[in-house]
Amino acid sequence: MTAIAGAPLTWESIDWIAVEAHVYRLQMRIAKAVRMKRYGKAKALQWLLTHSLYAKLLAIKRVTSSQGSKTSGVDRVIWSTPNTKLEAINFLKRRGYKSKPLRRIHIPKANGKTRPLGIPTMIDRAQQALYLLSLEPIVETLADKNAYGFRQKRCTADAIEQCMMILQKKGSSQWILEGDIEACFDNISHDWLLNNIPLDKVMLKQWLKSGYMEKDCYNPTIAGTPQGGIISPALLILTLSGLEDAIKASTNRRNDKVHIVSYADDFVITGATKDILMQKVMPIVEEFLAERGLFLSHKKTKITHISEGFDFLGLTIRKFDKTISKPSKSSVKRLLANIRQTVSLNKTSKTESLIAMINQKLLGWANYYRFSATSKIF
Repeated sequence: MTAIAGAPLTWESIDWIAVEAHVYRLQMRIAKAVRMKRYGKAKALQWLLTHSLYAKLLAIKRVTSSQGSKTSGVDRVIWSTPNTKLEAINFLKRRGYKSKPLRRIHIPKANGKTRPLGIPTMIDRAQQALYLLSLEPIVETLADKNAYGFRQKRCTADAIEQCMMILQKKGSSQWILEGDIEACFDNISHDWLLNNIPLDKVMLKQWLKSGYMEKDCYNPTIAGTPQGGIISPALLILTLSGLEDAIKASTNRRNDKVHIVSYADDFVITGATKDILMQKVMPIVEEFLAERGLFLSHKKTKITHISEGFDFLGLTIRKFDKTISKPSKSSVKRLLANIRQTVSLNKTSKTESLIAMINQKLLGWANYYRFSATSKIF
């Protein structure tokens, strides 16, 4: 592939529109084969895609243009120049490939705890991005209808809108099961993933069993998929796909009024009564998760009446005369704490610089909550 006939390929000369179009056509063929349940053909098309020059170029572009592209793995290597990006094509081979351990770091969570994050090497990231291109059309084909996390062209606002639609009518469900899966990424069964994910088993096993380095010590991984891996969100979606169908198959749609809205490992399930959620829905959810090595968090999972309201994705949804959504109290507290910290750490900064920093935070916060049903929060 060259920009000009006879000219050598350079990173700057790549026609990215043509590259993306070629990969997209293959992805559509994979999705069509899966919809028709022609899984053998889908597997052959996946092999074709993962060995395509266009897909390799797109995978390298994805990992070198992301926010974490300047963060290295255990080998301390990054691809920052056009030449290193182009040379990386030669590394994206299945034969002879051996994944390296992740570099483990810890990032703070909103509740004050820390979340372990595994950073793969650049070659491992590119390999995952390459095989993710072949898995994305299958994810979009098999994912639950009302699953919104890590999906293309879907966001938290779509999940909140769906919640409002199923709760705002006069005869809508009155009870909500707020579900949260305990350490979801860390506990997914490797055996289940290897037996059920439609991906090259040799490559998938390497990423699952690569282990991680922390304080110069190697630690094996016996379960879970690393947070920080490019392919991990897609694996999570496929792990949880089928939950919506399992629930609806065991409940009466008209009388039980059961609906589910999920975003990654957080979900809400509506029900006409508390007993329906406790006796019908909860056992199905627990059985479904147990098969995958997962279980519900006892602290965060609860059943609430709509008049009391519930928190989901940073908003509180509650029904008075009508159903409204507004930023949750915890979200407001985090924003105020963030602004106080910014002011405290920049006492010697110029006033206009401090205002610019605060405005940036307020703008991002306001953009996230701009679709909520209330504008007055303080």
